[in-house]
Amino acid sequence: MTHVMPPSAFKRWRGRLAVLAAVAVAGSAVTVTAILAAPSDPPPALLSKGKAATASSVEGEHWAARNAVDGDTTSRWSSAFQDPQWIQVDLGSESAISKVVLNWERAFAKDFTIQTSKDGSSWGTVATVKDGKGGVETVDVSASGRYVKLNATKRSSQYGVSLWEFEVYGKAGASNGTTPPPAQTGTSTSSAGTTAVSPTTTTVGTSTSSSAAGTSTSAPGTSTGGVALPPQKPIPPNAVHVAEFVAECGFSHRLPDDPIVFPKLAGASHLHTFFGNTSTDAQSTNDSLMVADTKCNPVEDKSAYWTPTLLVDGQPVDPPTSTFYYLGEGVQDEVTKKIQPIPAGLRMIAGNAKATSSDDNTSKSRWDCNGASVTPGKDFVSCPAGARLQSYLDFPQCWDGKNLDSPDHKSHMSYPVHPGVCPATHPVPIPKIRQVVNYPVSGVDASRIKLSSGPGYTYHIDFMNGWPEVEMGRRVRDCINRIVKCGHNGNP
Repeated sequence: MTHVMPPSAFKRWRGRLAVLAAVAVAGSAVTVTAILAAPSDPPPALLSKGKAATASSVEGEHWAARNAVDGDTTSRWSSAFQDPQWIQVDLGSESAISKVVLNWERAFAKDFTIQTSKDGSSWGTVATVKDGKGGVETVDVSASGRYVKLNATKRSSQYGVSLWEFEVYGKAGASNGTTPPPAQTGTSTSSAGTTAVSPTTTTVGTSTSSSAAGTSTSAPGTSTGGVALPPQKPIPPNAVHVAEFVAECGFSHRLPDDPIVFPKLAGASHLHTFFGNTSTDAQSTNDSLMVADTKCNPVEDKSAYWTPTLLVDGQPVDPPTSTFYYLGEGVQDEVTKKIQPIPAGLRMIAGNAKATSSDDNTSKSRWDCNGASVTPGKDFVSCPAGARLQSYLDFPQCWDGKNLDSPDHKSHMSYPVHPGVCPATHPVPIPKIRQVVNYPVSGVDASRIKLSSGPGYTYHIDFMNGWPEVEMGRRVRDCINRIVKCGHNGNP
């Protein structure tokens, strides 16, 4: 009797036969998976946000470790300016960890490891990165632990390492069964909760001083922010109690360059007169300044200073030198005693190159005559024979505590507000830089004088900090905070 298979059954049989044939061809080792796909695993959770974070060091109270796990990409952790450095986060319980995302500020680590620990004491390395590129880096890992540490072994620049965010992803309260390898030689074994610098430590370069002028609790070998300062010398009996140190910087060269406003664009600016660092041009960076020569006294000052070129009848006039006073004035004495060192890499512009009238230039600048009594103003004056044209300009001295520069190159800085304190938006007081320059221009009518940027009220000055941290820190500690007048060598 012939049995006829219904069409629907035949289709089912044919499909099963095809599967069996595929298995036979592949061999007996094939495992047939379920036809229905299992539900996909949920994405890893952000485990580190708002958790307790500690670090090997902090640059100052504004750059605490907790800033790197607060979920705010406008606050950051920043370390001392030396290798190695680390930051770690306590996830609260042992967790399965699948990736770490590092959102670097410009100061990033080129070489680093990711380490985990169950107890915050014994650490194992679960990822190693060489020649990192900064930006936002994602490091995939397969590990378990309660504590996760970034151990930065090589900086990308002269500064420390700095993170906007340190994010750890995975599954809380779980383990993926992976045991980290034993800790490597030289890896940090600091326990959770310890830091090399107290969260209340002031910005890098200062040392602990009492509030009374002339006294100090500094000792040889002490440091703040990881920068060791030399022992503090006593104040001599004949010291002048004015908060000041000074740099005398000779004329270096002229170029139509501006590495702050037009970086990497040679010839894009009006003509500038450069003082101090002899290498300054459109390509200059803070790193390049630190290895170049200087025409400053003291020679430790590698800073770049530049102004628009002064022209008489259209011809450049180069002053032989320019004096830069670093002052504690402009704020109350109690604020002066708390002034912080100018941070490495800070860039500033004072004045307004685009001013169309004296009212447009709100900086503390003026023109007068050295050796004659004239009414100072923001435009040129006619100096009689025997008197030299002279300019004054004060930089702002209140820093926002976060940014070494800003899009307009000014908004990260502010002048003090009444009664001599820094505004809440710019809470960090730094020394006020005052430029005083005497031009070899005498007996010349003011109508014959111009700047490469325009009238006298367009006068401005740019600054890229090139002071070594130890020298800046020592001078602020010994001269500014103690309200003592120091010479070129930084001593009373």
